[in-house]
Amino acid sequence: MNEYGEAGADPIFAPLAFRNLSVRNRVFRSSISGRIDNYDGSGTPARVNWEERFARGGVGAVISAHAPVHVRGRILPNYAFVDDDDKIPFWRAVGQRVHAHDCRFILQLSHGGRQRDIAGVENENAPGLSSTSRREPVHGLPAQAMTRRQIAEAVQQYAAAARRAREAGLDGVELHACNGYLITQFLSAGINDRVDEYGGPLQNRARFLLEIVAAIRREVGDDFHLQVKISAVEHNRAFLPWLRAGNRIEDTVEVCRLVEAAGVDAVHVSTGSFFPHPLNPVGEFRTVEGSRSYDAMLSSGSRTLRNYLLFRWPVSAPLVSWLWRRTQPASPEGLCLPDAARVRQAVSVPVICTGGFQTASVVRRAITAGQCDAVSIARPLLANVDLVRRWAAGEDRPARPCSYCNRCLFHVVEDPLGCYDLSRFDGDRAAMIRELMQFYQPDGFSSAAGTAPQPAAEDS
Repeated sequence: MNEYGEAGADPIFAPLAFRNLSVRNRVFRSSISGRIDNYDGSGTPARVNWEERFARGGVGAVISAHAPVHVRGRILPNYAFVDDDDKIPFWRAVGQRVHAHDCRFILQLSHGGRQRDIAGVENENAPGLSSTSRREPVHGLPAQAMTRRQIAEAVQQYAAAARRAREAGLDGVELHACNGYLITQFLSAGINDRVDEYGGPLQNRARFLLEIVAAIRREVGDDFHLQVKISAVEHNRAFLPWLRAGNRIEDTVEVCRLVEAAGVDAVHVSTGSFFPHPLNPVGEFRTVEGSRSYDAMLSSGSRTLRNYLLFRWPVSAPLVSWLWRRTQPASPEGLCLPDAARVRQAVSVPVICTGGFQTASVVRRAITAGQCDAVSIARPLLANVDLVRRWAAGEDRPARPCSYCNRCLFHVVEDPLGCYDLSRFDGDRAAMIRELMQFYQPDGFSSAAGTAPQPAAEDS
């Protein structure tokens, strides 16, 4: 026997069997991406390259960036949709490239609800659909409480999107039911103020999610992987302490029991009732640097100009940073593990946990202690895309780990997503830019040899 409890067995690299899916190791690339698709929601070669690079880096499964099920639920422009059958060929191409590296691909189905950072020209003057008509409190993004008809339409949009994922040959779907987006807006005791059958008691607040799960199962059957990503504790007061507290871990445990009974194959544990949130992603809040891209949101909400000025004003910026940091733990790594452990005790399906993981020994302990069955990683893979291969080679933590500086987050509204911590590149800005631009090549227009394809000869 060895330190892992079984001769030669590293729990990180043990296969994970779900009811309808097997993944070769216990590391998932969490949902993360940038504005690299077309404005109309069609995908690009850059997106294919983006997802493939993490599969090549050794993760067992890639969970896509949020894929809107309808244009009105778009969080930001330039993300690939899954709202129409014409998107199936693109997602099939993504899946094939990821599968070539013995990696699974799970499509995250999303609807922003009222939480739309930049609504886009199609949604101009149309408030975000939500469980409530109250504005989103941080940015003042407008909201409209959904009618029963609109709820039913959204349920079918999720179901149709799952069917498209299956027809594209993907390995499963994940419902984005966390971090303040539409499903959270129904689940949350701090957001949902309805007085009909979709509001009030927890069973009512969970009705929308349960209807989505049931509709997906009717659409794709019981043999297609379906998981739910949920905020275990909402910490709704983490940044604005006067808000209602939101759901507790006890509420989420009950929701997880309900979705398991409804046919969900796994639960993915996150935290926070909005995004970005002081606990997701944990790390620095660089107010002046953040305002560099925040100006793109000035027309989105009623409080965005106020925020922009608060970020830039030397007197208020330190206060904003303090409000952001005041609830943060000393280390981001494994932040959600206690909540994941509570969920895992309550359900029989596998539990995935997110939260800044980049140390192999931390992940091994979490799995062997039964806190979770797998971990998902985002920012540390931006810093070291080959992190999993390094762990397999015996490295416990990268020599240049993610610093949790959150510069990647501050840039994502306007710039390519990637690591912007210049210290990791020894101050070589050109090297940083080269890494940031890698996934744009090949671009789909150049041949494998790197030369432009020749035009066809004209008819004589």
